[in-house]
Amino acid sequence: MKGQEWYQADEIAEAYEDKRFSRGGRLIDDREKAAVLDALGNVEDKDVLEIACGTGRFTAMLAEEGADVVGLDISGPMLRQGREKAIELGVNDHMELLRGDAGRLPFPDNHFDTVLAMRFFHLADTPRDFLREMRRVSKDQVFFDTFNRFSTRSLYNWALPMGSRLYSGTEVARLLRDTNLELADSEHDWIFPYGFYRQIPGRIASAFRTVDTALGGTYVGDRLASVSYWDARV
Repeated sequence: MKGQEWYQADEIAEAYEDKRFSRGGRLIDDREKAAVLDALGNVEDKDVLEIACGTGRFTAMLAEEGADVVGLDISGPMLRQGREKAIELGVNDHMELLRGDAGRLPFPDNHFDTVLAMRFFHLADTPRDFLREMRRVSKDQVFFDTFNRFSTRSLYNWALPMGSRLYSGTEVARLLRDTNLELADSEHDWIFPYGFYRQIPGRIASAFRTVDTALGGTYVGDRLASVSYWDARV
């Protein structure tokens, strides 16, 4: 798994959200959370697992929505940040964070209503194995995102510290087929890549986002999108 040691550094965990989701990055945070909520719908009293939960951005959000959520991550420092967040938000009773390997999930078959992974598959060295495990422990829904191969992301991917695994639509379709998952819905977004938004102030980023969404609504929008959200069913 790419970045395994990097994400376990205390200083990385402590600065993770401020570095990625301040300034123009707030737009990314808002969109990702909306994508998760739109796909999962009403999660009250549902059992949800998030793999690679990191600092618990989505885990805590879903707990606030009434889900009983388990978050799993390999990074102890990231999980500490998530536990602090759970205390601050008062969602301890609905949120459990565990350290573990997403390739060998410590849960029985069909244990959760929904299993999700955000910001994960671009780091996965064996995506089929991880997706198979997600499908095994889910009785209904599997939701995840990918960075897209034929997009602006590919223009600077080489310059990133760890790079990213980029996916074509054909590759995702093959992964779903090989893991016996059926695609229920998909969304494609972000013509300008994430890294661009994080470098500029929020007000300027909002103006670019307006252009971005307008372009995304055209007939070529899906082809240019750098991020895809995949909603699959068992």
